Amino acid sequence: MPVARAFRWSNLASLAASAALALGGCMQTATPVAMVQPRPDLDAMAYGQPYNAPRPVVVANNGGGAIAALSNSFAASPAPMPVGYAAPIAVPVRNGASYHLDAGDKLRVVVYGQEGLTNSYAIDAGGSITMPLIGAVPARGRTTAGLAGEIAARLRNGYIREPSVAVEIETYRPFFILGEVLAPGQYPYVPNMTVESAVAIAGGFSPRAKRDMVTVTHTENGGAMRAVVPLGTPLAPGDTVFVGERWF
Repeated sequence: MPVARAFRWSNLASLAASAALALGGCMQTATPVAMVQPRPDLDAMAYGQPYNAPRPVVVANNGGGAIAALSNSFAASPAPMPVGYAAPIAVPVRNGASYHLDAGDKLRVVVYGQEGLTNSYAIDAGGSITMPLIGAVPARGRTTAGLAGEIAARLRNGYIREPSVAVEIETYRPFFILGEVLAPGQYPYVPNMTVESAVAIAGGFSPRAKRDMVTVTHTENGGAMRAVVPLGTPLAPGDTVFVGERWF
């Protein structure tokens, strides 16, 4: 009886050892699976990980088996493509410090402490304004700050020791609208105008007007640029808008 019991325990030990050897080939844990996370920053903490952040890197188990195969399949999968979004609609440009003067603009020139020089001046067809003492001062293509500096430099040259000059735009040069509108012609420019507001000022479209696109001609520093644009396009002083005729 003791011999038979010892034989049975010996068989159970052999089966347990065989099962352990069989499972060892597909469940080895020689190297753990590690996840390398990107370095956290304030944006990631506030808004989550951005789409172009590096994907977590899976370090494959070198021991083989089912766990290693699954880890390698995730590591080899392609990264998702980022989603593209349409650009926002452009906001009409404001005519400010970067605005370039031209013929037709009317300016207010202030020379502090000199009432005889402070006045309103219109830029003539030659692109200049004419002031007492210093005569004609070229204004075309300058900004208001640049023109103020030129006036101050001329006054400093034998007239006023330390002149203080400011230039601001009283009235912009007009714009022109032609073609299929009810009242084509020349109109005063209003800051931040668009093609659509220009059409409204000219009485609206005529019955035969092409209403989706118009042609705008922009002239600056002696050069002209012409483009076909939608109605939401901003206009600049001196621009010419042409509304075409539709054929059906």
